[in-house]
Amino acid sequence: TTEEGERLQRVLLVAAHREMVAAHVGAATAAGVKPVGVDLTPFAVLRALGGQDDLAHGDEVLVDVGSAVTNLVIHRAGTPTFVRILVMGGDDVTHALSSGLDLDLADAEERKRSLVLGDPDDPASRIATDRAEAFIDEIRSTLEYHRTQVGGTQLSRLTLTGGGALLAGLADRLAAAVRLPVHIGSPFDRTPPGKTVHGPEDLAVVGPSLTTAIGLALGGLE
Repeated sequence: TTEEGERLQRVLLVAAHREMVAAHVGAATAAGVKPVGVDLTPFAVLRALGGQDDLAHGDEVLVDVGSAVTNLVIHRAGTPTFVRILVMGGDDVTHALSSGLDLDLADAEERKRSLVLGDPDDPASRIATDRAEAFIDEIRSTLEYHRTQVGGTQLSRLTLTGGGALLAGLADRLAAAVRLPVHIGSPFDRTPPGKTVHGPEDLAVVGPSLTTAIGLALGGLE
């Protein structure tokens, strides 16, 4: 309801190229399974991580960092209010390290997993930090854009997930840039797994990477 008392309904429109959807459906069909629906990754992330409780001081930002694509969704008590998809992710850092250190991609990926952003004495860290700062700037500008829009809401926290979320130092640098509490999330935070041979430390490592897959699976149960 507006300040003038008028009823208002907000709609989030999703569009995709037919060829892209057909390629995914074709891959599933070729694998011998029958597609029953098409979902959007930000919705899957929200389903896996977004709680239904209202946050006292504003909405939550979910940022899922994949290898080539980063999905950002702002939600209020589980309802998405803003979505943006960035064509950048963890592979950008890997390729920068491969080029800057003359490494093949496998070795560059391994080096990325062992470095800490912001170490001035480590050439690999300097390269990775420069590339990560470009990513952080995109997140910051996206949130600034959201704040200026009609209906833009106050934000209370940012949850970082996806394989790229585990880049050491990224959460702290992102928190300083966007001026919000940032933590690494996992679908296991909300739904602990059943009996498993994996301990808490193992689940903390794989959980962020499984967010989209678990969210898509939960969608099939609705």
